[in-house]
Amino acid sequence: MSHQGLGGALERVARHRQPEDAEDGGTGVSHSGLLLDRRQMVALGLFVLAALAFLYVVLPQLGGVRDTWDRLNEGNAWWIGVAVALELLSMGSYIALFQGVHVPPGSPIRFRDSYKITMASLAATRLFGAGGAGGVVLTAWSLRRSGMRRREVATRMSGFLVLLYGVYVGAMIICGVALYTGALPGAHPFAMTIVPAIIGAIAFGLFVVAALVPESAWAKLQARIPEPSPEELERGGRRTAMRVWLRRAAAGPASFSEGIRFALRKARHPDLAIFGAVTWWALNIAILYACFRAFGDAPTAAVVTQIYFVGMLANLLPVPGGIGAVEGGMVGASVALGVNGSLALIAVLTYRLIAFWLPSIPGGIAYFQLRRTVGRWQDAEEPPGSPALYYTK
Repeated sequence: MSHQGLGGALERVARHRQPEDAEDGGTGVSHSGLLLDRRQMVALGLFVLAALAFLYVVLPQLGGVRDTWDRLNEGNAWWIGVAVALELLSMGSYIALFQGVHVPPGSPIRFRDSYKITMASLAATRLFGAGGAGGVVLTAWSLRRSGMRRREVATRMSGFLVLLYGVYVGAMIICGVALYTGALPGAHPFAMTIVPAIIGAIAFGLFVVAALVPESAWAKLQARIPEPSPEELERGGRRTAMRVWLRRAAAGPASFSEGIRFALRKARHPDLAIFGAVTWWALNIAILYACFRAFGDAPTAAVVTQIYFVGMLANLLPVPGGIGAVEGGMVGASVALGVNGSLALIAVLTYRLIAFWLPSIPGGIAYFQLRRTVGRWQDAEEPPGSPALYYTK
């Protein structure tokens, strides 16, 4: 996508294209700079708990909201159970996407390692917001520690994002246009259908342009920027820092272009990655639909899809977990698309509780399990797998 969240995530991925002999020992990411200590985890947890307390305890006590919140006791338990079951399936879809992109034949990453990395990354995505950048960095760090080369990490992470958000963009274009033209039933205000479709079309166009630019063009651009010598890096200074930043910025589009071509190869030969990318979004939309059904008459499938995609744009805000922003975005999109505000509020809050916070519990556990796993990788005399095994071609 062309939004700040994906752009910021790709910029972080691009940093892994720097020389293999970086000061961090070739890992590509600083251990201390990435992982949170217990004090930071406690502070972040307290913030999240405070935000949850406001959303689910204080907010329901407000005058106009109390009657809406009382509807929670009237929810259909069967549909809520369906939503929970769909969430469990969506976790499996995300693991399938990870396996299909990041675990080529011969990889030392076993299925239980994939589970840890995936769930910990989902938790990081939810806690740090900003379009999923936290999950991207944690995944890239884990792959580097497993022995994967930095350039391979950058290519596969970019391809992962292109596959995942490519489905997002495509669905937003198709659904928006189909609603506005009447091909699909449901309310179709211009701002909620065509405007998102235009944004998606622009993003798609940028993808195509980036894929058509040869890798040699980016290499020539980077070659024009002198690489600082070890002495200059030792001395530091604003000028040296600017040259380092410019070289990294020049490497970013190259990683993105390689990632797009990697994703296109996957799309031409559908496998587990494509299945995971499509079903991840489809299952999350189905969870939101089930939450609407639990408390009343749900909008049409097309309207629920548009509510989901438009509302999730608020996740780009640099708020931990997008707490409050995503809920407001989804409720606002629901009302704009003709859904009763009371129904929208209770359905969205229930959706977020199931689809957002439920995976955060096993995700937090997986985060600490992953730290121990990575510690064992580092303590080993040799990396768990040869970096030579990791190739996109």
